[in-house]
Amino acid sequence: MAAVITEDNVVSEAEINGEPPAGGKDEVHSPDLEGNIQGQVEEFLGPHPDYDEEEEERKYYRRKRLGVVKNVVGASCGGMIIYSVYMGLLQMQLILHYDETYREVKYGTLGLEDIDNKMLMGINVTPIVGLLYTPVLIRFLGTKWMMFLASGIYALFVSTNYWERYYTLVPSAVAIGVVIVPLWASLGNYITRMAQQYYEYVNYKEEHVQEQKKPPKGAFHTYIIVFQSVFYIIFHLSFVFAEFPMVMFLNYYLNDFHHTLFKVSHCGADGKGVIENFNKTVLYKLPRSLLLIEVESVLMGAAFLAMIVFLLLCGAAYRPTEEIDLRSIGWGNIFQLPFKHLRDYRIRLLCPFFIYSGFEMLFAVKGFMLSYGVCAVGMEKLWLLVMVYGLSASICSALALTLLRLPRPVILLAGAFVHFVLLITLMFWSPTPRNPEYLPYLLVLSALWGLGTALNKTGLSTLLGMLYEDKERLDFVFTIYHWWQAVAIFIVYLWSGLPMRAKLGLLLLTLIVASFCYVQMERRLMKKIPFRLPRIPRPRHKVKGYRYLEEENSDESDADLSDADDEKEEDERMLVEEDRNTDADSQGSPAPERNGVRDRRRRQDNAAYEQAGEGEDYIQHMRE
Repeated sequence: MAAVITEDNVVSEAEINGEPPAGGKDEVHSPDLEGNIQGQVEEFLGPHPDYDEEEEERKYYRRKRLGVVKNVVGASCGGMIIYSVYMGLLQMQLILHYDETYREVKYGTLGLEDIDNKMLMGINVTPIVGLLYTPVLIRFLGTKWMMFLASGIYALFVSTNYWERYYTLVPSAVAIGVVIVPLWASLGNYITRMAQQYYEYVNYKEEHVQEQKKPPKGAFHTYIIVFQSVFYIIFHLSFVFAEFPMVMFLNYYLNDFHHTLFKVSHCGADGKGVIENFNKTVLYKLPRSLLLIEVESVLMGAAFLAMIVFLLLCGAAYRPTEEIDLRSIGWGNIFQLPFKHLRDYRIRLLCPFFIYSGFEMLFAVKGFMLSYGVCAVGMEKLWLLVMVYGLSASICSALALTLLRLPRPVILLAGAFVHFVLLITLMFWSPTPRNPEYLPYLLVLSALWGLGTALNKTGLSTLLGMLYEDKERLDFVFTIYHWWQAVAIFIVYLWSGLPMRAKLGLLLLTLIVASFCYVQMERRLMKKIPFRLPRIPRPRHKVKGYRYLEEENSDESDADLSDADDEKEEDERMLVEEDRNTDADSQGSPAPERNGVRDRRRRQDNAAYEQAGEGEDYIQHMRE
């Protein structure tokens, strides 16, 4: 065997075979060789000379922030797409089914008008019970998967229009009514949670972020305002895209206003119901069935796109351990939490604004657009009115960014003032039927109503995020908000036959009461009147597996064990007393001793989570 030659020395064949060197003397290995090998090992195992830990940390959190922005844009686009499909299909469906000729030729004695009435009843009535099951659904599925499931239900509603029968349309409409409140509660909570995460990723070097302590008051406000504005800027474009089926397809089959409004004698404030004596034949020719299938297929594809957006672009709102914590506090506690939140005077005083928010949105698309717009200029201009309304609402949602500089009440009260002026104007204005000269005035009114809607929607969602910024889960708060909106929509569904002035009077009264209650709430907060802040109960984990087992310390003495047990008993006793005295002294911020207990328990939970992670790494290592 040839000699092995290295850079620093030559080793003979005899030395390799364990024989003494030829010279008869023991050769001593050079210490330079060992030092060189040790240096190479350290260089291989040590950090890279160009590695900058601070720079890598900065890049990591920058990627995290970009991920949060992606989540917000994804949730906004998903909601916008699914509601564009839903509103566009529903509008096209109701117009086609309203035409007598279409019903008789296509479906004969099927009773399509009765099916439509039951379908609308399912959409508007079912959300009334949403307060009972929404927290349970979100507890069971999680925030992201609740949004994904709701988008799937909307896609199911689109698919039923391929075969329009009672047993397809009505159940799918009821399913939509079931998921309306959970979808909006999840969206509101998701956007607010993303704002909280973005703050943590921006201020990752702060001590309270690293130790997971309570942030300073008002720390999340900037990001909540920006993210809610972005959401509504994108979402309100759904009113624009919802008119694409009308513009590109249905408008070519509509009769002009001379025919559809031939028997109409009163519009606007003098009218009753929606449009009295509106012609039963609105189509001058029937669309081909194949063309209808093509339009519905495009809408179906858009609905699937919304599902994919929710699935792929939206990340989880909470860590898995946080979702486990929510699921382990019990079904009864989850069910009670929305009702416990109603004991807070802040949310009670905002309830009239929640109701008005539902009133004004449905009045815009059903009352103003039809009783004033279509009644004056005809159905062929409906798409233009709705598009102007949606564009105005989208653009004006950016005005919520002024909350970064202006006081908090400005946005809501400004929107209320705009709607107050418009309601007074509409109460005394009755446009003449079949008069296209009113179109510019109707477009201006539609844009101004969109301004008020934008200020109302962004103002309320931002206000809830700011008031409850110290709560990690706001799905219970947004459940109350959108449940009251659903109640308002149900009331609008019931009053559709009332005279227009009665509707405007109810809207005006609700707006005045809502503004008064909101001012009272702000005054109480300025006076620092304490409020009840419901506390989510602590999770009661079942000790299974290694996730929640505490690590045993073999070096711990009996005295240390007894001290730890006494500390745990004291913490449990103070938490039990806190639960018993919730009605008496849960107002305002918790007492210092409670904060101490909660900090100790939080540190124990964090240690358990870290131990769980180490256990997972160990198991993975053993498997490898």
